[in-house]
Amino acid sequence: MNLEQVARRAKVSTATVSRVLNNASVVKSTTRARVVKAIEELKYHPNLHARSLAGGKSRTIGVIASNMENPFFFDIYKTIESDAHTRGYEVVMANTDYRSEQLVTSVRLMIGRRVAGLAVIVSEMAPELMDELNDARIPVVFYDVGTPRGNVTNIRVNYRRGIEKVVDYLHSLGHRRLGFIGHHAILGPINERMKAVMDAVARIPSLEVRTAADADTLEGGRQAARQLLSNGYEPTAIICVNDVTAVGVLRELRERGLRVPQDVSVTGFDNVKLSEFCYPALTTVHIPREQIGHIICESLMSKSGKSAVAEAEIVIDPEFVLRDSTGPVPPGK
Repeated sequence: MNLEQVARRAKVSTATVSRVLNNASVVKSTTRARVVKAIEELKYHPNLHARSLAGGKSRTIGVIASNMENPFFFDIYKTIESDAHTRGYEVVMANTDYRSEQLVTSVRLMIGRRVAGLAVIVSEMAPELMDELNDARIPVVFYDVGTPRGNVTNIRVNYRRGIEKVVDYLHSLGHRRLGFIGHHAILGPINERMKAVMDAVARIPSLEVRTAADADTLEGGRQAARQLLSNGYEPTAIICVNDVTAVGVLRELRERGLRVPQDVSVTGFDNVKLSEFCYPALTTVHIPREQIGHIICESLMSKSGKSAVAEAEIVIDPEFVLRDSTGPVPPGK
């Protein structure tokens, strides 16, 4: 099946079929409907790779994420995909599992596919990538890591401010012994959250904190809580690097017979949907994932095909979200 057969069935030119496939707004709605019906009837599947080679312009956006098992990354991806489809673009996805060597491989594969733009939503980084991406001359948006350049936009969240809001709130409730649950502590954005906790504790002399870390999964949060509590340390509040690990912590506390928040308060970070529906609902910090997805797609689309654009960094301030998993320090603690 080819473009000409679709055009004959719809009684239009091949150029009109191409415009419909590229989601061009100049096609009348009645004509578009006729073309779409012909495509469906003939089960036509356009060769996107051939079209990009022939036209010199790809209609594909690449997305690379650290951990698609974590809803945080998936929420951003869904928004990018929706926005891209609205504009007639397809999306290809790669997952790195926080491995910098896989990030390098994935970026090179995306460049090889001649993507029109690339979103890199990761916490790991390989410094040599910046030069490669600069040489590739495709629009790139980094979330969490990266350095703004002519073709590279960086979106950064003020994690420190979010963590400070959590620590200050727990301190106001009388908590003095804190735990911090993390993962992949050597990665910049994750280490930034842990360092923010340590700096806040240093700022308030009455506070103490101990840390533990495991994988960025529900089970990882559970195992990290087990590590934290295994040596006799009894925190009255546990700050978690994200909501996924926090739900794992809730499971471990429940199995130990500890009540949240009556015995131990727990906080998350990110405000994924899971944080609302777990029990108790998590006090957390909201990162606007849909907004980030929209910014990424808009940046990639606006820079696509432009040889020179101004470099940009966008900073997002997170919001504190109070729910049921935090309460006053237990009596006598």
